[in-house]
Amino acid sequence: MPDQPDRPATEAASPLTEGLDQLPILDALRALNAADRAVPECVAAVVPEVAAVVEAAVRSLRGGGRLIYVGAGTSGRLGVLDAAEIPPTFGLEPGRVVGVIAGGDAALRYSIEGAEDDPDAGAADLRALHVDDRDTVLGISASGSAPYVLGALGEAGERGAFIAGLTTNRPCALEAACRDLIAPLVGPEAIGGSTRMLSGTAQKLVLNMISTMTMVRLGKTYGNQMVDVRATNAKLLRRARRLVQELGRVDEETAERLLDEAEGEAKIAILMARAGLDAASARERLSACEGWLRRALGA
Repeated sequence: MPDQPDRPATEAASPLTEGLDQLPILDALRALNAADRAVPECVAAVVPEVAAVVEAAVRSLRGGGRLIYVGAGTSGRLGVLDAAEIPPTFGLEPGRVVGVIAGGDAALRYSIEGAEDDPDAGAADLRALHVDDRDTVLGISASGSAPYVLGALGEAGERGAFIAGLTTNRPCALEAACRDLIAPLVGPEAIGGSTRMLSGTAQKLVLNMISTMTMVRLGKTYGNQMVDVRATNAKLLRRARRLVQELGRVDEETAERLLDEAEGEAKIAILMARAGLDAASARERLSACEGWLRRALGA
C-alpha cells in the first residue's frame, strides 16, 4: 500500500534501526550510520531537479534578485545556516541569499510551537521581504506539507517569483505549490518521524549543492578554490594568503603585501600578482570580466 500524504514515509519505522534501544552503544551507532549511508544515493537521484533550481538562482542573482530559503523547524534552520555562510565564503554581499524561518530568529535556538502551522505568517514574511519576479524562492519542508511554507510560496508565486520546493516525502502538498520540486526520498527515519536525521542530512546536501554551484556560476571560485573569500578574521586571512601564494605564484611576504593593497580581497591580489597590475587596475579589469578571475587572467 503506498504512503498517503497524511502518513509520510518518514513517519514509518526503519528496519535498519529496529530494536535500537536494546542494542549495545557500538552496534546502535553502526545501525544509525548504516541508515545515513543511503542518503547520498537518494540525493544523487534528484541532481537534475537540483540543476533546474541552480539555473533559476543564477538568473535571479545576475538580475539583481535574491535566492530565498523558507522553512520551519530543522528545515528552516538549515536554510538560514546555508544563507549565513555565503557572504564569508564567497564574498557575496549580505541580503542576496536569505534564510527565513517560521517563528523568526528565536526559532533558530528554540522550538516555537505552532509556528509552522500558520500559512498567513509565511505569506506575511515574504511580503515583508518585498519579493518580486527577480527572486527565486525555495520552500523547504520534510513532510512537504508545512502550512507556513505553503503560505510563503503562495505569496511568492503571486508576486512572480520563481518558486521551488525541497522535501523528502512524495506525494505531498508542496508539489502543487511550486514549479520545480526536489524530492530525495530517504524513506523511514532512523528514529521514526525525527526528520532532523535523514531528511535533515539530505536537505543539507541539497542546499550545499544549490548554493555552491550558484556561486561557481557567478564566478565566485577559481576551479574549486574559494577565491572570493573575504579575509575578515585570522583563519580567513591565512586562507586568503595561501590562495594568493598558490594562485598568484608569489612568496608569503609578497602575498601578504598584495592582500593588504587589495584590502583583503584575494581575487584582486591574485590578479595583481599574475598580471602585474596595481589594485585599482586589477579591480577595474575584474569588474569588466564580471568578477570572473579566470576571464580576467585571460584578458
